[in-house]
Amino acid sequence: MIAPARRITAVCALGAALAACGTAGTPGTARPAHAEPGTAASPSGSRAPVLAPGPDGLTPVFEHGPRTLGKTVALTFDADMTADQGPRAASGEHFDNPDLIGTLRTLKVPATVFMTGRWAEQYPAQARSLGHDPQFEVANHSYSHYAFTDDCYGLPTVGPDRMRTDVERAYTALHKAGVSDALPYFRFPGGCYDRQALRALSGIGVTAVQWDVVSGDAFATDADAVVRQVLDGVKPGSVVVMHCTRSAAPTTEQVVRTVVPELRKQGYRFVKVSELIGETKGHR
Repeated sequence: MIAPARRITAVCALGAALAACGTAGTPGTARPAHAEPGTAASPSGSRAPVLAPGPDGLTPVFEHGPRTLGKTVALTFDADMTADQGPRAASGEHFDNPDLIGTLRTLKVPATVFMTGRWAEQYPAQARSLGHDPQFEVANHSYSHYAFTDDCYGLPTVGPDRMRTDVERAYTALHKAGVSDALPYFRFPGGCYDRQALRALSGIGVTAVQWDVVSGDAFATDADAVVRQVLDGVKPGSVVVMHCTRSAAPTTEQVVRTVVPELRKQGYRFVKVSELIGETKGHR
C-alpha cells in the first residue's frame, strides 16, 4: 500500500551497489520483437501478469507473493551498470558474472533479472542469452541506474521529466541487445521511489517490483553471513534481491550454491516473479 504524499524508500543497504550479471550460455528459442530498433520502446510481455494501477492511476508496486499458496520463492538479480561506467568496464572491471548464471542453470533455478539498458549495451551477447533462455525472465532496471528520488544512497538522480524517457530508453537498449520480450516489470534503482516517481511512470504499463528479503550480497566478503540473512528472511511468496557481478558482489555465486539446496530441503520451490504476480489478487 502506498501512503499518500509520503516518501517510500526501500530499506536496502545494497541500493548504491552497481552490480551486474550475464552468461555466455546457449540461448533458447527467440521471442517475437516488440519494437523497431531505435524507437522508444515499451514493455512487451503481453502474456505476463501485471498488477492493476494503484490509487489515482499510480504505478502499482509488488513486494512479495501470497503467503498462503505454498512455499514458493523468487530469486531476483540486478544487472546494474550506470551510464558513466563505460571506462571502468573498458579498463577491465567486470560488471557481469557468467559463473553465477551458469550455477543457476546447473541447479535449474528459474530467476528474474532486472537489467539496466547500459548493461545490455556493454554485454549484448550475455543479455541476449538471458533473454532467450526460458529459465530466466528479463525486466527493466532503468537505462542509467540513476535514482528516481533525491536521497538514494548517493546515486545521481533523474529528473521527473526524464523518468519515463529513461525507462523507455532501457527497453530500447534491451531490444537492440536481443532481449526481444523484456517483461513489463520495473525495479527502481536502489529501490527508491515516491509518489512523484510512481506518477511519472503511470501509463507505461509496468508493475514496480520491490522485494521483502534483502540478501546483503553487495560488497559482501562473508558468504556465510549473506546465506544466514537470506535463509532467516525467506517466507512463502518471498522475493529476494541479489546481485550478480564479479566486482561488486563477489560472494553471490557461493551464496546461491548454499541457499538453493537448503531452501529446497525446507520444501521451497523456486519461481519467477511473474508467477508470484500471477498468484496475487488484483493482477490482470
